[in-house]
Amino acid sequence: MHSFNINFLDHVAIRVKDMELSIKWYSRVLGLKKYQLEKWGEFPVFMLSGKSGIAIFPANLEHEKLNLESRHVKIDHFAFNVSNEDFTKAQKHFKSLGETYDFQDHIYFHSIYLKDPDNHTVELTTLLVDEDSFYK
Repeated sequence: MHSFNINFLDHVAIRVKDMELSIKWYSRVLGLKKYQLEKWGEFPVFMLSGKSGIAIFPANLEHEKLNLESRHVKIDHFAFNVSNEDFTKAQKHFKSLGETYDFQDHIYFHSIYLKDPDNHTVELTTLLVDEDSFYK
């Protein structure tokens, strides 16, 4: 047992080609809310659902504010948890926007995967069994 507990996934940082295009996509497709502090400057821009979400940074090799080691980092995917009801609503919403996605049955979870404007894989996942019995 650890001496501390993790509460939830705070954010995943992604590098994008077009900040505005990505901000609009995450708002329009996933309904995330933009959160940006003036003191931070142009970036990062957080796109949040409650206290969890993504931090958007520009993919810019020359910018002095960006750490040299993190300029080329690419993530595999990140996942947002939704209720079973919202999982169904999300699929309808994506279809209405013309967004394509893949469905996968993970036995205990169902997931849908779609691509953002920079080809990052975004997952929405829903638990199919009782939460208390799964997360022991």
